[in-house]
Amino acid sequence: MAFKPANNIQDLQYFGEFGGVNPSISDSSTYTFLSAKTMFDTFEGNADGCYLYSRHSSPSNLYLGEALAAMEDTETANVTASGMGAITAVLMQLCNAGDHIISSRTIYGGTYAFLKNFTPKFNIETSFVDITKLETVEAAITPNTKILYCESVSNPLLEIAGIKGLAKIAKKYHLKLVVDNTFSPLSISPATLGADVVIHSLTKFINGSSDTVGGVVCGTQAFINDLRNVNDGAAMLLGSTMDSLRAASILKNLRTLHIRMQQHSKNALYLAEKFEADGLKTVYPGLKSHPSHELYKSMMNPQYGFGGMLTIDVGNIDKANELMELMQHKNLGYLAVSLGFYKTLFSAPGTSTSSEIPEKEQKAMGLTDGLIRFSIGLDADIERTYDLMKACMTSLHII
Repeated sequence: MAFKPANNIQDLQYFGEFGGVNPSISDSSTYTFLSAKTMFDTFEGNADGCYLYSRHSSPSNLYLGEALAAMEDTETANVTASGMGAITAVLMQLCNAGDHIISSRTIYGGTYAFLKNFTPKFNIETSFVDITKLETVEAAITPNTKILYCESVSNPLLEIAGIKGLAKIAKKYHLKLVVDNTFSPLSISPATLGADVVIHSLTKFINGSSDTVGGVVCGTQAFINDLRNVNDGAAMLLGSTMDSLRAASILKNLRTLHIRMQQHSKNALYLAEKFEADGLKTVYPGLKSHPSHELYKSMMNPQYGFGGMLTIDVGNIDKANELMELMQHKNLGYLAVSLGFYKTLFSAPGTSTSSEIPEKEQKAMGLTDGLIRFSIGLDADIERTYDLMKACMTSLHII
């Protein structure tokens, strides 16, 4: 039977303490014990069902974590205060001084900055490679390599990671394959393809309303226990804890993710096909012109489509800025970073979300200053949206 991630979410039953159809929010930072021994056992991790302190865990956070683990088909999950809180905790948990990481060269700018500028302080080095070339990945492995890190769909160039192939390499060399699946929730299920750890920025598509920052780490029970360990757990000691009120809010939105992703994908495919037909340099995994189109098809859960992210290249930053400002003026979307909102969002990554990457390296990876990244919204009349976008581009002599 095929894995159906939305079903796994929908089938969870969480009732409130008074029979509410939503679980009650645990609005407490600390929890009481009937006996001192139970408190001691909880500190030691030997008291199932007991809560100690919300930085360690809370009922609200566990409800959300278990729903996300069900979505990703992992044993369990740990939610964090941000996507970067999830990423940094995982990398610091898996690496010691002297270790080495292999990362995709096209990743979110914050992740790049952490690997390039921050982890070297702890004598942890990173090699940035073209993740689409498995032979290049394997050639970069050293005796000290501990992690292969990638994004299912890369930010912002929309390169596709061959997760099955990367998983084989990771297994061969006893490495951990860590996959950021933020751009493709439901559409791609990295754990079922062989990933050891799956990360999301919940801020984006999963929450979907641009009102909350959050992250999650999905993995084995043993690894999540390590992250939460009071003595040496990175999630526990670095303090990237999600607030219970935010966890409850995200859980409610998660239940409609499957419907939203279908509409995001439908709209994005429509616009991508139209833009490409207009002669625009368009990148979208659902286009046959995408170099990894067939690879994506081989990995995807087809009912959710190819995702809501696409890019076009209008030649230079001045044209890009002019177009984005005009589209915002016409109420076709917002000039803003982030993604997954009900409204289309657009930005020029080279000067925003990828600005941490030096210009020379941006050029080497193919990130041009005329590139516009679109997070396509939930427009009910995408045909009208396209007509208005095309009018904007025509007036600026882009097409």
